[in-house]
Amino acid sequence: MYSPQSLHRWGITHSESMERLAYSQAVRDPMAMERANLLNMAKLSIKGLIESALSFGRTLDSDYPPLQQFFVVMEHCLKHGLRVKKSFLGFNKSLWGPLELVEKLCPEAAEISASVRDLPGLKTPLGRARAWLRLALMQKRLADYLRLLITRKDLLSDFYENSALMLEEEGAVIVGLLVGLNVIDANLCVKGEDLDSQVGVIDFSMYLKNDIDDYRSEERNSQIASILDQKNYVEELNRQLNSTVHGLQGRVDSLEKSNSKLIEELAIAKNNIIKLQEENQQLRSENSLILMKTQQHLEVTQGDASVERDTYKQSRQGLDEMYSEAQRQLKEECQLRQDVETELLVQVSMKQEMEMAMKLLEKDIHEKQDTLIGLRHQLDEVKVINVEMYQKMQSSDEEMKKKNDVITRLEEKTNQITATMKQLEQRLQEAEKHRTSAEEGTRRFKLDFANKADSLQRQIEHREKQLQQLETDLKIEREWRQTLQNDLGRERDTVAQLSTEALQINGLKKEFHRLQDENIQLKTVCEDQEQALEELGSKLSESKLKIADIKEANKALQGGQVWLKDKEASHCKLCEKEFSISRRKHHCRNCGEIFCNSCSDNELPLPASPKPVRVCDTCHALLLQRCSSNPT
Repeated sequence: MYSPQSLHRWGITHSESMERLAYSQAVRDPMAMERANLLNMAKLSIKGLIESALSFGRTLDSDYPPLQQFFVVMEHCLKHGLRVKKSFLGFNKSLWGPLELVEKLCPEAAEISASVRDLPGLKTPLGRARAWLRLALMQKRLADYLRLLITRKDLLSDFYENSALMLEEEGAVIVGLLVGLNVIDANLCVKGEDLDSQVGVIDFSMYLKNDIDDYRSEERNSQIASILDQKNYVEELNRQLNSTVHGLQGRVDSLEKSNSKLIEELAIAKNNIIKLQEENQQLRSENSLILMKTQQHLEVTQGDASVERDTYKQSRQGLDEMYSEAQRQLKEECQLRQDVETELLVQVSMKQEMEMAMKLLEKDIHEKQDTLIGLRHQLDEVKVINVEMYQKMQSSDEEMKKKNDVITRLEEKTNQITATMKQLEQRLQEAEKHRTSAEEGTRRFKLDFANKADSLQRQIEHREKQLQQLETDLKIEREWRQTLQNDLGRERDTVAQLSTEALQINGLKKEFHRLQDENIQLKTVCEDQEQALEELGSKLSESKLKIADIKEANKALQGGQVWLKDKEASHCKLCEKEFSISRRKHHCRNCGEIFCNSCSDNELPLPASPKPVRVCDTCHALLLQRCSSNPT
């Protein structure tokens, strides 16, 4: 952005060279003379407008004479070399055509052109062009819009002749001079003004001055240049501070939104953690109940196993008495009992492992099923043997011949029965007892071998009794096995439920640890954001104080605060009490408002006056806060 002083100097030097060229070409071309005259008038009108506006107070209205003359001169400059368009009603020469092109070149000018078209009092294109010039001046973009229009000479050639001012270098000079009008604040009312019927006549009496006025104008120009430089510097500072304030406000808003989102997420995470803790407690309680149930089931199964062992002992005693007479049986039983002892030791270790870990229950259950199936087959075979023995009892004569075959069958069946002893804990002790009884039986067998034929009939009767006892024992074993199968199915279901629940508990533990880590991360992010917000708040307070200081300096440069008149105030601005003879009016030297004595009984030095002056309560508090926060 160029300073008005540099643009003003550039415009004068360039205009002097243009004047020399214009005077040299004036004899040859009358259009060049017109351009030179319009350029000089534009210089005088712009210079006079800036000087009078600075001395008047810079805020201008539509009744200000230098401003009216400026618009008349600009109208003549824009009309120079304008082509005449033919229509049905006659010839038309209007400024509105080239000014409408600005809307296409600069989208920001669309608001001005739309508002000009919507004005109800304008009927002619000339009135619309005049309204457009006034709105562009109030927007402080007149020089920018005309610069864009001058650069597109291909479009302007449709509206202007070749030697027109807008197509020559004089137009660029005038546009450069128009930049100085950005220091003027204009407040123009376009709706109530009759712009269609105004007559544009240039008043030259305003620009006739003497030497004293020239000397004063030079001093004013130097003062104006220094004031403009200061104003531009202050405006640039204000813009920078406004941009920083907007950026900080945007950051604060985004941080507040993110902080609120994080707080909501923290609340949700806390609720989830509480729910997970409750579910974990419920799962633990259910796990403890399941463990109690499994222990009860184990106790019941142990009791059933003890009952089964007792029944097996009884059946074993009968079988030992039945097969105590065979020598081969003794040898095979010794070998089988040694195997059973090793198997019993393995089973004892397996049961201990079952108590330590629930994972081996399924394997034991499968083994129990296999043993139950084997026992069923054995029972069926025993039934067949019983039938055969019954037939043999009827044919006692033939039984002696088939005795060896029966003994071999009984030996095989004893081998099958001993297979069921794998899962029982106390088989070792029973085997030892059976050993002693078998040894005694072998001794008796050696002694009573000669009298065997006589005692066969007695043995047959005894065996019949034993068969009856075995049938009753088999019925009991069947009922017991059915109960064992039911218990095994229940235990499988409980084991499956426990495994699934254990997996769920492990997954819940992992989720709980993950949520704890996320909670810690969110807490750290919240703490960092709170620190950033505190730093931004401190910076915002400092920037607001700087803006307030700059505004006060700007007020001092612009001519002080707005001083409220006594007639306009009938009540105190703070307490709103009505003024009277006893309650007098007092002006605040900082804001210019009127207060009563109780609301303005304060004195502080201001930047405009080093001595202490009367200040209202609100201004007193603000100034004290500013001094305490910025002691420098």
